[in-house]
Amino acid sequence: MPPVTEAARTDLFSFAGRTALVTGASRGIGLAIARSLVDRGARVVLTARKPEALAEAVESLGGPEVAVAVAGNAGDAEHRAEAVRTAVETFGSLDHLVGNVGINPVYGPLVDAPLDAFRKILDTNVVSTLGLVQEAHRAWLGEHGGSVLIVASVAGLKSSQGIAAYGVSKAALVNLTTQLAVELGPQRIRVNAVAPAVVKTKFAEALFEGREDAVSRQYPVGRLGVPEDIGEAGAYLLSDAAGWVTGQTLVLDGGALSQGPI
Repeated sequence: MPPVTEAARTDLFSFAGRTALVTGASRGIGLAIARSLVDRGARVVLTARKPEALAEAVESLGGPEVAVAVAGNAGDAEHRAEAVRTAVETFGSLDHLVGNVGINPVYGPLVDAPLDAFRKILDTNVVSTLGLVQEAHRAWLGEHGGSVLIVASVAGLKSSQGIAAYGVSKAALVNLTTQLAVELGPQRIRVNAVAPAVVKTKFAEALFEGREDAVSRQYPVGRLGVPEDIGEAGAYLLSDAAGWVTGQTLVLDGGALSQGPI
């Protein structure tokens, strides 16, 4: 087999002419993934709840020629349908899907968790993600193929004291990834996930605020993650460079899980 040329290698990482829909994309990890895709030639549709934050995100990515926003609640089926429809009607396709919606309103032991709040976590983090994949599959992916990235968490891979309910939802996303990968593989749709540890975002502030140095020392690389770490890894999994990768959850944790029990 001849060696891969530099041009061919570059093409594998290109998203030119392709469209991605990124949920939870007004800031943090979602926006970082969107930026990594735009930097490689993609057009993106961003969703989140707050129109003002989304407008700022669109501007930061280069404006309406490369990014448009659809504000709404991920748990709303009509909103999901509008986001998918906007991608196809505005940019002509929907080649890549990023499920990055996540809430965590409950802290503390599961035995004390209000069940209504637990249901809301599962509905927002898991059910809405599956609903989005279903919508995109009907509208474009089922006929044309593409790739899906689900943002899970290391909290879904181990016991997570204090955020157990969130961890259960992320564990469900890890399994959802493998189930969808097997189901959709014959349709040329790849499905992978990333499982970040603590990343320096507003969402995760409670896990490191006021003690970042101490938390960072728990990681072999000596620092917390930043959104760009997840953005670049996500772009790889969505790209043709990962064309034989599906059903996988890529752990992004600075080596924390590798060091085992202390």
